Amino acid sequence: MVKQLSDLIQFEQFDNLELLAHQIVEGFLIGLHRSPYHGFSVEFAEHRLYNKGESTKHIDWKLYARSDKMFVKQFEEETNLRAYIVMDTSSSMLFPYKTKHQTKLGYSVLCAAALIHLLRKQRDAVGLCTFSDKIDLLTPSKLSLTHAQLLYSHLHKIYNTEEIGKERETKIADTLHRLAESLHKRSLVIVFSDFTGAESPKEIMESLQHLRFNKHEVILFAVRDHELELNFNFENRPSQFVDLETGESLKLNPTDIKEMYQKEQQKFFTELELLCSQFSIDLIEADIRKEFSNVLQSYLLKRKKFM
Repeated sequence: MVKQLSDLIQFEQFDNLELLAHQIVEGFLIGLHRSPYHGFSVEFAEHRLYNKGESTKHIDWKLYARSDKMFVKQFEEETNLRAYIVMDTSSSMLFPYKTKHQTKLGYSVLCAAALIHLLRKQRDAVGLCTFSDKIDLLTPSKLSLTHAQLLYSHLHKIYNTEEIGKERETKIADTLHRLAESLHKRSLVIVFSDFTGAESPKEIMESLQHLRFNKHEVILFAVRDHELELNFNFENRPSQFVDLETGESLKLNPTDIKEMYQKEQQKFFTELELLCSQFSIDLIEADIRKEFSNVLQSYLLKRKKFM
């Protein structure tokens, strides 16, 4: 079972996102003491049995000819929930750089793929939004198998980092404002980002308030490499640091700035977390060196509140 990024080294089919998603979710479910699917069929069905007395307009007659049973085609309005996975694909997400798939972006893609799998098990519609300094992709939120395969295809392109170049900046606040204007039905918005950009916590919060004002629920996953980005555990020697989003570089000894760097990081996220708590927005730490279960468990808790 794939439980974290390091498992991919031994996992031969690491390019098959649909299979990886299945492995991640099944491993997660096995690890749960109490399954959230108790009393719920986890098999996906695009049809439901016809109930006597209802309109015959949507009966699938081709399926009736094969099975001699009447089924009604399911439509998006019959889903339990609408969700949008919003993914930061700016250049900072390529960190640690040149470690194929073992990056913040790779982690986010796998979490997104697993959530698509989990959402569909619960008959929830899902859409995908990707952004850097602008929205690159925004799909509708749908339940169908064909739509899910399209989402996996988009994610697969992102997963192969050749598709994502350097010097793509992050503008999360602008993205969330535009998303709030685009979503016309109440949805659960799930954001994966490292929040590395020029925007302040206050600017980000204004965009999150826009989503909340429009009745959307929001969960934020702060995707970071805790060992290197929080603890700043680099070797004690002069090193060249390159900003993946701007291309600027500095040569310095990590030890000389470690304390100041950690203080600024803590200040930013403490302020953002405080603002989020005021508007019932969950801000979850997602360490790329840890198991995916923290993300999936946090999603299930948020979904329970949403329904």
